[in-house]
Amino acid sequence: MESVQVEIFGQVYSIKGMADHEYIRELAAFIDARMKDVQKGTGTADPHRVAILTALTISEELHRLQKQYAELEKTAENAARHLLEITSEAEGKDP
Repeated sequence: MESVQVEIFGQVYSIKGMADHEYIRELAAFIDARMKDVQKGTGTADPHRVAILTALTISEELHRLQKQYAELEKTAENAARHLLEITSEAEGKDP
């Protein structure tokens, strides 16, 4: 495993992982941008505080998206079940 160097919030990190280096850079750029947004929004300069607030922000977004995904999955299952019922009823009727 080769490491890839990324910069997040002014600090350089050497990351080792199985993922593609470009994907790791993309994730690091995402975190960097989010941390800069949080810093601008809060005005705090403490990098640890910014990191925690960023983690909370991303966690809230993830939680909201997981909830939406579960609701969409349930809606899709209900729609599929309804379509199966309709097709079964149509097949059971005489022409």
